[in-house]
Amino acid sequence: EVSEMSERSKQNVAHGLAWSYYVGYLKIVLPRLQKSMEEFSRANPSMLSCRRTWKLHILVPLSCDICDDLEKADSNIQYLTDLTETTLTRAGTKNRVYKHSLYAIRDEDNKLWHCAVEYATPLQSLYAMSQDECAAFSREDRQEQAKLFYRTLEEILKCSKECAGTYRLIAYEESGEAEPHFLSREVLWHLQQQHCEEYPVQEENAPHTPSTTLDSAELSLKISSSDLPQPLQSDGF
Repeated sequence: EVSEMSERSKQNVAHGLAWSYYVGYLKIVLPRLQKSMEEFSRANPSMLSCRRTWKLHILVPLSCDICDDLEKADSNIQYLTDLTETTLTRAGTKNRVYKHSLYAIRDEDNKLWHCAVEYATPLQSLYAMSQDECAAFSREDRQEQAKLFYRTLEEILKCSKECAGTYRLIAYEESGEAEPHFLSREVLWHLQQQHCEEYPVQEENAPHTPSTTLDSAELSLKISSSDLPQPLQSDGF
């Protein structure tokens, strides 16, 4: 009965997606990312000069609206190359390939910043569910689940020793107005923050947080504790 109530309220959707994303993907690729970044940096020393940016920058749009081609989403984001592939045999698939793409992001001064960036792919599932009548998943459900996905993933990664220092979560709400370079500005802010952490600058020169960027504190205020997945048993049974 408790399980049925949980399913009807869709409390398990984001929680399950976050764990699946971590166990089936991030836990595999993130521990190997630093080595790939180091190999690329040795061959291209001028592109990845700041070691703090040697991370996978994971985009988490709370709308769950994902563009498969980042270059089409924002012309200031240009594909550069792929990092070294990781090949593993997984779940019956021989030589399964995992790889990350490196992008050059142009700022307002035409300076290029380089980083590995990609969307959190489980958000595509949340979006598809909201478009499928069989799922009975509303737009409001989708947004709440996107917030819960972010919070759950953040907590999982914080506890992961293997993934420490190898990722940067970028959660954001998109502006209602059409802004052609919205996405590149979001990523650039995080890159600039990491540069400031490695090369301290005076406080007055530090970049300001975009109004659309969200942190876990803001997200937690928007989600009540009742939205979190509940255990199927309690001490009373």
